[in-house]
Amino acid sequence: MDAIHIILAIAAATFAAAVTFGKANATPMDPAAINAATFTGQELPEGQSPLAARLQILLDRAGASPGVVDGYSGDNMQKAIRGFEQVNKIPDDGLMDQMVWDTLQAMGGDVIAAYTITSEDVSGLSAELPDDYAELAKLDQLGYTSVREKLAERFHMDEDFLAELNPGAQFITGETIFVADPGTDQTAEIASLVAVKSQARLLAYDASQTLIAIYPVTIGSASTPSPTGIHTVNGVAIDPTYSYNPENFVQGTNTEPLTLPPGPNGPVGDVWIDLSEPTYGIHGTPHPSKIDKTSSHGCVRMTNWDARELAHMVSQGVTVEFRD
Repeated sequence: MDAIHIILAIAAATFAAAVTFGKANATPMDPAAINAATFTGQELPEGQSPLAARLQILLDRAGASPGVVDGYSGDNMQKAIRGFEQVNKIPDDGLMDQMVWDTLQAMGGDVIAAYTITSEDVSGLSAELPDDYAELAKLDQLGYTSVREKLAERFHMDEDFLAELNPGAQFITGETIFVADPGTDQTAEIASLVAVKSQARLLAYDASQTLIAIYPVTIGSASTPSPTGIHTVNGVAIDPTYSYNPENFVQGTNTEPLTLPPGPNGPVGDVWIDLSEPTYGIHGTPHPSKIDKTSSHGCVRMTNWDARELAHMVSQGVTVEFRD
């Protein structure tokens, strides 16, 4: 997160001055409520809650990605908790308890911060993108189509959640909004990856087989299953073009090969980690909120930000094992 524009310590008075909530009509999901949320031994509330939002961001900082930060408890939250427990050698039942909460406190205090939108944030956007690959192939880039989408991905957030934290925001240059503060990317050197199909998780280990990071992923489908066994990373491409081959799957009525331009809204997002198994890879997605909720064409699909983090920790020769 850009330290010039992020205010890490936000007082309650700052919230009252910067947003329209106020004490009398504060909503349960306002920034102050999220920063103040604490675990007192109860089960996580069903649906959306300030505590779930705070937990998601703390887990993200700890290398246990919850996918998109949206304030909802669910499967990806449980996977993130289980991963955090495994990294920290806590009994890994995937359930929130006092030991998990106490250990998470090392990840810092406030999780929602103020951010001032820059001219760079509002530039380089794409017009609304068509679904048809042949039409996409005619474009120069497959970029973000709104400032809100761009900032939501930058801060690992669901778009609707970003809007919910900032009612009435116009998302224009110079405007101060509230965003998640997911901290800095993990920087370890990864030696091996394990994609667990039944759990829809990708586990990253260093050379000593210490678990470093855990990511929710979408892995294959019944019609286009992922590989089996052990493979290796061939290379990493940031902002890749996408080569569509109808022999692998058919999109719409497109029966000829196509090359789609780069961009975060391309079919593989803005990262492609190529595997030794031909046509397969680990990659980003234009739809981060759907991770582990839809199927892929056999590859391992991640949020763009998780894929970027992973891309800077792997290199050619890293092993990738697919387990049921």
